[in-house]
Amino acid sequence: MYYDVVDARHIEGYIIALTFEDGKKGVVDLKDYAKKGGIFSRFKDLGYFRRLYVNKDLGALCWPEGLDIAPETLYHEATLEPLPSWMSHV
Repeated sequence: MYYDVVDARHIEGYIIALTFEDGKKGVVDLKDYAKKGGIFSRFKDLGYFRRLYVNKDLGALCWPEGLDIAPETLYHEATLEPLPSWMSHV
């Protein structure tokens, strides 16, 4: 799917440059995720945050121990394109 993340590069802090399957690129700042608590509280440790990787099977940005962010959400945040209609109720 064109939302899939194919490349991610940590820039600094919580800022990540992303490339998507459709060729679009963008930058996201995920600093607010650390404030969400729960599983995202792990992001308070920048060492952990920098361990990000792209799971090619899922097309998602992932971290160790099963943490990930949906590619559709990242696509929306990085490109400012609207969320898919099936996500509008989320």
